[in-house]
Amino acid sequence: MTDTVKILLVEDHHIVRQGLAALLKTVPGFAVVGEASDGEQAIEMFRRHRPDVTLMDLRLPKVNGVDAIGRIRQEFPAARIIVLTTFDGDEDIYRAMQAGAKGYLLKGMDLNELTEAVKIVHAGKSRLPSRVAEKLAERMGGATLTARELEVLQLIVAGKSNRDIGNALFISEATVKTHVNSLLSKLGVEDRTQAATTALQRGIVHLD
Repeated sequence: MTDTVKILLVEDHHIVRQGLAALLKTVPGFAVVGEASDGEQAIEMFRRHRPDVTLMDLRLPKVNGVDAIGRIRQEFPAARIIVLTTFDGDEDIYRAMQAGAKGYLLKGMDLNELTEAVKIVHAGKSRLPSRVAEKLAERMGGATLTARELEVLQLIVAGKSNRDIGNALFISEATVKTHVNSLLSKLGVEDRTQAATTALQRGIVHLD
């Protein structure tokens, strides 16, 4: 049947992946053609099956979801990928959409919402729930951290002092303070603790 939508599932939790596959197989016109448990496998299976729509988690072993999306889209520019995740931080959403995702869904949605999203993305359109779209709009309107500020922020989240950060990045303590003040301003927070909390909530930094 040419009308069948071929779907690739990328999810590292076996039970979740199996549950999703079982649900999708009950939808008329849908066929799950492959299941991958990590980002590397996702890229390989995309090449093999050329699915119409891919459902991709963000937190994956070996190659994370954002990088896997980017690599697939680089090789197959027409790839239609929907992120399916528990993470709703604005930075997570921004990075996924920048990588080329066409949709962003949060786990917990019902089957009707998932089915609708797959059909919309398969038709060549994008699908973002209003809550996700609002967070993306906020992120795109905000100030972007520089690569160095991001490095400093990651070390703040790791609990490092300015001196430790300076030693790790081979810069002076004064320069670290300049970067800290700048990133506090961009994040709209008053101190390092708030910066660390905000970074984790928004998905700017992740605890592995």
